[in-house]
Amino acid sequence: MFFDLLLVGYIACAGFVAAGVLGSLYQLVTSNPPRFSFASESLPVFLADIFVCLFAGPFIIMRNAIRGRRIEKRPLGWLVASSTIAGMWSMCSGVLVMNVVLVVVGVS
Repeated sequence: MFFDLLLVGYIACAGFVAAGVLGSLYQLVTSNPPRFSFASESLPVFLADIFVCLFAGPFIIMRNAIRGRRIEKRPLGWLVASSTIAGMWSMCSGVLVMNVVLVVVGVS
């Protein structure tokens, strides 16, 4: 049981790290932080925005939640709810990231 909880925590951390790396890479390339907006002028840019939001979602949620708590003085419950959503999302994307890593390494 304890090993299972550690494994879930590790997978969630892997998902959040992947989200942070992708979000930071997006910000490095575009000079704009990633956000949940899809106002694009072409189909490839629109699809790239969807991909970034899909995998960098936990990073975007946590960045907005922390800024909302500090700047807008949102209640602590808002931060806890955002953290829960980002954690679950990280766990789901972490499963995908770990499966891709295992396939690349050759462990099936």
